[in-house]
Amino acid sequence: MDIIVQIKTIIFSLFYGVFFSFFLGLNYKYITGSRKFFGFILTFMFIIVNVLLYFIVLRKINYGVFHYYEILSIIFGFILENLIYHLVYKKIKK
Repeated sequence: MDIIVQIKTIIFSLFYGVFFSFFLGLNYKYITGSRKFFGFILTFMFIIVNVLLYFIVLRKINYGVFHYYEILSIIFGFILENLIYHLVYKKIKK
C-alpha cells in the first residue's frame, strides 16, 4: 500500500473516531431514557451500523485492508472529540 492511501486511511480513521464518539454520546441519551431491552437493541443496532459503515468506506479507500494504526487513529479521534466536548462545555457553562 502506498503512502497516499495510508495517509487517507489514517485521516479517515481519525475523523471516524470523532464521528463515532459524537454519535455515541447522542445514542447514550436515548439509551438512558428507554427500557432495558429497547436500549440493548438500540445499542446493538448502533454498533452494527457503525462497524459496517466503517468497513464500507475503508473498502472504498484501500480495498478493505485493515492495519493496527487505524485502531490507534480511531482511539485518538475518540479521545480528541471528548477533550473538545469538555472544553466547549466549560466555555458555555461560564
